[in-house]
Amino acid sequence: MTRRETLIARSIVYAILTCREDGRPAWRPSLLERVLRLFYIYWLSFRLIRQDLFKALRGVWQIKEDDYRASFDIKQQKHKKRGTKTTLIAMGDMGYSGSTFFRTNDGAYLVKSIPRHFEHSFFKNELMLPYADHMRANRASLLVRITNLLESTHKSIGVILGITPSHHIVMENILYGQDQEPQGSSKPKWESWDLKPTSYFYPERDIAGGALASEATKSKLADEFNDKIRLSEDRATEFKRQLENDTMLLANCNAVDYSLFLVRISAADAPEAEAQPALQSGQTSAEPIPPAQPPFTPPNPPNWRTGVLSSDGKEVYRAAILDFFWAKHTVHAKAMTGLVRGYNLIDNRGPMSITTDSKEYRDRFLNMCMELLEVQE
Repeated sequence: MTRRETLIARSIVYAILTCREDGRPAWRPSLLERVLRLFYIYWLSFRLIRQDLFKALRGVWQIKEDDYRASFDIKQQKHKKRGTKTTLIAMGDMGYSGSTFFRTNDGAYLVKSIPRHFEHSFFKNELMLPYADHMRANRASLLVRITNLLESTHKSIGVILGITPSHHIVMENILYGQDQEPQGSSKPKWESWDLKPTSYFYPERDIAGGALASEATKSKLADEFNDKIRLSEDRATEFKRQLENDTMLLANCNAVDYSLFLVRISAADAPEAEAQPALQSGQTSAEPIPPAQPPFTPPNPPNWRTGVLSSDGKEVYRAAILDFFWAKHTVHAKAMTGLVRGYNLIDNRGPMSITTDSKEYRDRFLNMCMELLEVQE
């Protein structure tokens, strides 16, 4: 990893492992140290926002505190790779927001930076409490499980210049198990897609036929899934019901531009399909995270976090709703809406996914998800 990535990762790990019960840093800096840290480029001191709230959520999700902390402590990891010296592994900058991603060495969690003020302030001040209430009441929710929110305790040159992100979230990694050695002779094939409605106006793709944007820029647009998710009728009905429930929360909070992250695990010699009961609202797996079972034998009752077997028994699907931090009522979103409306006076292309109404985005998102399904009796 680069020096920037190493220092950011270390400051995140240090905060998670050493913060007090109230989330504040264990170490109280002197006046001189407070002045000097203004000149830091990469290292930041973090507090854990609403540590009590996220600790309670981890309890609801049956995540043991010792296991959770062990994922961020390289000394406590039993199955670390030989020569590994870092707890967090950099995954690069992904997407238009410029977010920095890390994953824990055991693959159980992801750490994502939220560098834009209007996004982390929306989650912290408006969405966090409704999100927590919703996740407590809906154990089978498809919203990604966020286990911590970190916020820097001070300003620094790095934060002011936009070099170092001041906020991070920790969330479960539904690609957990991808790096594990297969138990049999055949290695499962892992594929993933970040899906959003593609019928919206995307300037990078739609202006001048995409000629004005580089291929690297266009590669960051939403993926396309040119296949079907094959489910039984009961499981498809439950999937639709849970999507409607989760997106209703997001629409009520005025969130748009979220995506469905879909994972497909397949193998030529996948086991025969077994009868799996439909996951009822409020049910959850008794397994802690990370799950002990390999992908093709998810814990019962099956769920979209650990793996749902396809109707033909040849594939396992995982899914989560991600990136629900863009709110339509923020100043930045209103400015973007004004710009797009101005452009539409010249070339009517309709709204972007970040400028449309939250109810309308929900409708298109649900239609997209339903079109992915192939129901088999």
